[in-house]
Amino acid sequence: MDYARRQDAIDAQLEKLRLEALLVTHLPNIRYLCGFTGSAGALLMHGGRPVFFTDGRYTAQARAEVRRARVVIAKGSPPLAAAQFAQGVRLRALGIESHHMTVSARATLHRALGPKTRLRDVGPVVERLRMIKDADEIALLREAVNLGARLLDTAVHAIGPGVTESEVAAELEYAARRAGAEAMSFATIVAAGPRSAMPHGVASSAAIPAGGFVVLDFGVILHGYCSDMTRTVHVGKVSAAERSMYQAVREAEQAGVDAARAGVACGEVDRTVRNTLRRAGFARYFTHSTGHGVGLEIHEPPRLARGEGGALDAGMVVTIEPGVYVPGQGGVRIEDMVVISQSGCDVLTAAPKELIEL
Repeated sequence: MDYARRQDAIDAQLEKLRLEALLVTHLPNIRYLCGFTGSAGALLMHGGRPVFFTDGRYTAQARAEVRRARVVIAKGSPPLAAAQFAQGVRLRALGIESHHMTVSARATLHRALGPKTRLRDVGPVVERLRMIKDADEIALLREAVNLGARLLDTAVHAIGPGVTESEVAAELEYAARRAGAEAMSFATIVAAGPRSAMPHGVASSAAIPAGGFVVLDFGVILHGYCSDMTRTVHVGKVSAAERSMYQAVREAEQAGVDAARAGVACGEVDRTVRNTLRRAGFARYFTHSTGHGVGLEIHEPPRLARGEGGALDAGMVVTIEPGVYVPGQGGVRIEDMVVISQSGCDVLTAAPKELIEL
């Protein structure tokens, strides 16, 4: 990973903001900037001389992982240790990630700094950099997506009338770990029958009925990067109405993929998907946004949603995931991850989208 380029980009942002230093406390942002993967740390970006603070549990790990930053092992809280360091160099203002900080944590930091140093919210400056993935990141995301896609067969073979949703999720998650996944990206969704009309129907103790859709939404973390995919299968014979619903979602998902390219507004991709569903008579049953960025976190900017004016850019990795959810009956969602380019997008998710009947 090119940590030098990333840190230089932050230094350039601080110069534009006329700030002497930035305290990075959000762990994914810390990992992005210096490589640390532990659960306690703070990174002080200060005049091209980054200093990373952690506690004694991570002495060996920090010295092995942290790149292009001095490592300080603190006796107490890493952010407070960073504040003490900031006092020593007499900072007039310190940038903070207030959107990742509780009111209590901010107040504690303010007291530790004293009245001579002002706290200043810089907004998501690191997240804005993270939106554009470099070649190394795209390669790791592709690995994670490929691993996730290979798990679909495991989930499909586990599905059957009377089997619980949790049992299907357990088979899938066990296979993920055996294949090398570090963790699941989020709580696995297995939603069957009427529960498939719940967009976030996390696997439950409910038994899969003898007929109806089963929504499978899952992802893995590999080398720190997340994957996210959804496929919907059907138990029993598919009715004409169900087939029409499935086909509408598949066409909407493809329309979203076709619309996604550099320069296109995020809201425009969402509008394209909704218009496709509207023509099929299902728009009112699509109740969430079309997609989101994916990387070190499962939900990152940008959002592909109504009213989003920001444009897609080459190197962004986003999901395209329309769905139709009819309360009391069932639902369908199809989701791919794609890499945005100037000419369109590259679909990373290599898994079939034809309706599977079990």
